[in-house]
Amino acid sequence: MMTIHGMTDSGNCYKPRLLMALLGLPFRHVEVSFLDGGTRQPAFTAKNPNAKVPLLELEDGRVLAESNAILCYLADGTSYMPLDRYERAVALQWMFFEQYSHEPHVAVRRSLMRYERLADQATPARMQTLLEQGNKALSVMETRLAGTPFLAGTAPSVADIALFAYTHCAEEGGFVLEDFRAVSAWLDRVRSLPGFRPMLPD
Repeated sequence: MMTIHGMTDSGNCYKPRLLMALLGLPFRHVEVSFLDGGTRQPAFTAKNPNAKVPLLELEDGRVLAESNAILCYLADGTSYMPLDRYERAVALQWMFFEQYSHEPHVAVRRSLMRYERLADQATPARMQTLLEQGNKALSVMETRLAGTPFLAGTAPSVADIALFAYTHCAEEGGFVLEDFRAVSAWLDRVRSLPGFRPMLPD
């Protein structure tokens, strides 16, 4: 059985858990957190010298880091990785967008508000910049989703998993999702997918 090393309330760590649930793939979760120094323990850095989660450990002991790389590995050969060359590139385009334009603002603002140990980094100027840039990213998604049900087209893909992870909890970072109607409707579509699993247990 594959193992996911990660934090339960991390969006990046939620990505592979969600995709595996949607695909019906069994896995084991091992909680590893930067909050208690777990990601810096020798046993973990031996698996991932970058000392970050998530980390996917295969049954044969091989490991794979970086959330979106893990998504691509898990989705290969399934409906969540488009077969069409262009549609696959579009999905990857949105995954790159998530890492460069969305996560650095939406996810970071949420983290600064969620984790007390990071509070000293939440300066007013930084929080304002994160809010503005995060809203810009959400606006880009709003424009796209106003014309298509899913980010890469008519079917859900790895792009939707990548961007759902931190968008669905963006309000924890002070973002107002009600202002983005198409994004909100898309969130509901993802939640309605067979096998959907929430980030945190009820």
